[in-house]
Amino acid sequence: MPFNPELCRNESEVESKLIVQYLLPQLGYTADNWHQEVTFGSIRLDFLVFAKQAIPLVLDANSPLSVIMEAKHPKQNLNNHVYKLKIYLTKLSVAYGLLTNGKEIRIYQKYQNAIQLVFQCSGKEIDSNIDEIKKLIGRDSLKVENITNQPEAQFKLNQKIKIQPIYQASGIKRNNKMKVIAIYHNKGGVGKTTVSVNLAAALSKLGKRVLLIDIDSQANSTFATGLIKFQFEEDDNLKDKNVYHLLESGDFNFIPDIVRQSDYFNNPEIDVIPSHITLIEEQNRLNEIFASRTRLVGKLKRVEKDYDIVIIDTPPSRDLYAQVALIAADYLIIPSDLKPFANQGLPTVKKFINQINEDRETFGKPGIHLIGVLASKISTNHKFLQSTFIKQRDVITERYKLPLMEAVIYDRTALSSCMNKILKIGELEYPEPNSIFKFAESTSSAQISAQEFEMLAGEVLKSVGVK
Repeated sequence: MPFNPELCRNESEVESKLIVQYLLPQLGYTADNWHQEVTFGSIRLDFLVFAKQAIPLVLDANSPLSVIMEAKHPKQNLNNHVYKLKIYLTKLSVAYGLLTNGKEIRIYQKYQNAIQLVFQCSGKEIDSNIDEIKKLIGRDSLKVENITNQPEAQFKLNQKIKIQPIYQASGIKRNNKMKVIAIYHNKGGVGKTTVSVNLAAALSKLGKRVLLIDIDSQANSTFATGLIKFQFEEDDNLKDKNVYHLLESGDFNFIPDIVRQSDYFNNPEIDVIPSHITLIEEQNRLNEIFASRTRLVGKLKRVEKDYDIVIIDTPPSRDLYAQVALIAADYLIIPSDLKPFANQGLPTVKKFINQINEDRETFGKPGIHLIGVLASKISTNHKFLQSTFIKQRDVITERYKLPLMEAVIYDRTALSSCMNKILKIGELEYPEPNSIFKFAESTSSAQISAQEFEMLAGEVLKSVGVK
């Protein structure tokens, strides 16, 4: 019976009428060969199809070649989902991906760490092209021995694919108590997000279990760690699970429920509590709930055995979210470009810290420990460094009576380039920000910035007493 795309009026009907009732049988698959709604950590697949019987479901080097099939609403543009399919295929080392909204069908093939479009037709043309589709992803065609001599076999059939969940309760005993560090200044544009995400990346590369919390409504750290890939509101997968939901109740939405893993940001990736622009409109509601100020403290307590370091990227303000961050933190780093406007805000920062310490005392917490002011976004001009920069550093300790960290983060092109890295798939472009460390793997000019963050991470670990 020919397929009629007009029968698919929503995503559910694309799944049932096109994929389950038509495509899978036409391609020679039975119920033993495919699974629906499969989850691997943060990855959730509509369909995972195997060339051979796949019960129980195991995805490793011995698995028969497989196909991921993703169904979308007929009104959705498939271009908006290509990047996510690329993530699925490369992270899970799956050979082929089928993407369809009923009106169009596409097949992509994995090649090393990229994907390429190998077939495309309209929904009305599926019947006339079914033999071509069978040649690509039909059960009889998907045999491991047929492709092991092709370049696509680079996806390491001889190695077991290790799929890590985004959150995993750990039974490992840790020698150090979890340390919570806030990155805060009430002046914007001083490199706060750059410091937050790359310090988290540096600590992760040193073998520390790191959680990054973005509690700024601008969501810069969320973007920088690769979690914002959607272009349209209907594809927004962060709106219903972000840092706001940690604060709205003490009885549900705990860190394991909200946490995501950074996406092609670092190696190893880090756990992230994302932010969202809706934090702005939700602040009034949280302001009416006094307990919201301390809920992060309680929820971090629940995962203290699972992380060594928590980094909190805060808003450049003295609002509720800044209060939440500084009440929860054990330590504070103040990034600053040391310019007059940033320096003039330091007395306000000191006053705010004093207010926070009064609140912390009522909650039974000691005062926050100031690691120091971190010189960031500093010009590399030789004359500037020999004269002006020395005077700027002296001002911090002599006039403002604040400790100054030894590490310095200089304003280098690589730091902005890694944040603005773009991935091209055909004619489409998707943001794919990298940590400075991942960027340095392919860009030699980034290596000096990576070394600066390594030095910062070492100083931080020494300051907080973590080996």
